[in-house]
Amino acid sequence: MKTAITIFILFLTLPLSAQPNIVAEEILILNDSIKLPGTLTYDKNIKVQPLVIFIHGSGNVDRNGNQAGTIANANYIKQLSDSLNLKGIAFYRYDKRTATAENLKFVMKDLVFDRFVEDASLAVDKFKDDSRFSSISLIGHSQGSLVGMLLAKNTKIDKYISLAGPSQPFDETLITQVRTQNGDSIANIVENHFKQLKEKGTIDNLDPNLAGMFKKTNQTFFSTWMAYNPSEEIKKLKVPSLIINGDKDLQVSVEDANTLHKYNEGSELVIIENMNHVLKTIENDEDNIKSYSAPEYPLSSKLITTVVAFIKK
Repeated sequence: MKTAITIFILFLTLPLSAQPNIVAEEILILNDSIKLPGTLTYDKNIKVQPLVIFIHGSGNVDRNGNQAGTIANANYIKQLSDSLNLKGIAFYRYDKRTATAENLKFVMKDLVFDRFVEDASLAVDKFKDDSRFSSISLIGHSQGSLVGMLLAKNTKIDKYISLAGPSQPFDETLITQVRTQNGDSIANIVENHFKQLKEKGTIDNLDPNLAGMFKKTNQTFFSTWMAYNPSEEIKKLKVPSLIINGDKDLQVSVEDANTLHKYNEGSELVIIENMNHVLKTIENDEDNIKSYSAPEYPLSSKLITTVVAFIKK
């Protein structure tokens, strides 16, 4: 049950100079002690327009799609926001609770997956009665795909988009990724650690090479995350749903998208050629990882047209 106290503060409204009709409102949402600063952008010349709320993937992702202290600097959320604004769609994006330094002392004491769902729910609450918006659509990216599913089944929203969303529980997804990148030896140890975590709630004889991954605080978080199976959760959705994946995605496979679609037969499925996990068009394979730290790589144009068509339909 959500018991958080919610406060909304509107700081300012500013025109974006490169797009004279597009304005930005800086909004702070509070979930108890957690601060969730965000940005709402929309075309001021359109009286009523659809709104997208974006739910980020794993890590300390900020509202632009960047992660402090990592190579991730693709700016893809900001680019998607700008692109949809030009098509008459408002966009709300916020800093994930793990992206804001002053949140960390609170986050580390309460590492529970469901807190991400609470945060996104508060964003929906902020705009659900706003007469400027004709509808609310959720876009859940990667980890956020599951967050969006859990929110969409219990909260009144109009449409849901899974963008590069895994179809398996977190532990199975991670084991598959480790096996692909590091081979069977390490993957088998990871699998055994997750098995112990499920059965005992703790890990005996933690492998020292995996001590960072399976530190005590992460064990609690992993337990609450892997309790959900995205394929089972997407079956429960009653709202129009769109599943999107790129065939250049190194983290989430096209097969994941096919599986999610299979479990929600009423959903739409779009596989985008040459799009990677950070939503960029990749013509050469050697550019795939480079694009994670280079915002100049172009956002997939097919992604934009696909999302616009679904939201405006």
